[in-house]
Amino acid sequence: MGEKRYAIGIDLGGTNLRIALVSREGELIRKIKEPTPETLLESVRERTGTLISDEVAGIGLGIAGLIGRAERRVLISPNLHAVEKIDLVGGLEEKFGLPVVLENDANAAAAGEQWVGAGRGLSSFVLLTLGTGIGGGIVHGGELLGIAAEIGHMSIVGDGEKCGCGNYGCLELYASAKAILARASAALESGRESVLRSYCGGNFYKLTTEDIHRAAFDGDGLARELLKNAGRHLGIGIANIVNLMSPEAVILTGGLTGAWDLYVQEAIKEASRRALRELFDDVRIVPSTLKDDAGIVGAAGLVFRSVGIKA
Repeated sequence: MGEKRYAIGIDLGGTNLRIALVSREGELIRKIKEPTPETLLESVRERTGTLISDEVAGIGLGIAGLIGRAERRVLISPNLHAVEKIDLVGGLEEKFGLPVVLENDANAAAAGEQWVGAGRGLSSFVLLTLGTGIGGGIVHGGELLGIAAEIGHMSIVGDGEKCGCGNYGCLELYASAKAILARASAALESGRESVLRSYCGGNFYKLTTEDIHRAAFDGDGLARELLKNAGRHLGIGIANIVNLMSPEAVILTGGLTGAWDLYVQEAIKEASRRALRELFDDVRIVPSTLKDDAGIVGAAGLVFRSVGIKA
């Protein structure tokens, strides 16, 4: 086992499936990316099979959702119900005869950033994945904490909307890509004027967060309002993290970091107002260096760690 040079990392999220062959140095050798398929097990097996060789030590599987570690299954995934309770791990082990490590996708991303990314050399940091939903991974004392870290489901609005997880007022209901797009569609349907109308040909559900960021950059009032409002809610969540964990850094990754100039800057501003000053001054809020690859790199790194290969 110690001779193996590679591991396969899989990042299965609400929007995209990413699979990669990763070296012991954390280098991406080959990557596959496609929209999250409806036929999950079949598609994951097929894509993974194209990367299998005798040099592969195992498969790391990062999935958005609450992981049952004893069951080695996803118990709840509010943005990806299709993975709940199914035996993806057993299916992959049976198919390829390799060990499979299952982890929450944000925890896997945190492992990647700790290994070869923005968290390298840090003793403590919190990573937030800002995409379809909002996930979290926590490194403390130099170790990735094997806990739920469902930061996206902390309540930030006491009497807020009901979330798919069953809770009310969750952070991701107000600060995620899904939330921004839902509010954009509602505003346009109500008659709000915006250049966004010309981006989607009247079908508001085809809008993307990239569209909204582009419109905001061009000065569109609705787009700027959407991003800044979401950023303020994210800032509340970050302030809570700072006050609770006092990490060295908060690392942000995911598609929404593309709107750093509005969305994230508004979050930083709001967090600075709400967090304890003495704690906030010691925290760096920084972008991921691995970006979309953090989850697949981290999932592969967890394989090397689990089988005792120094990486």
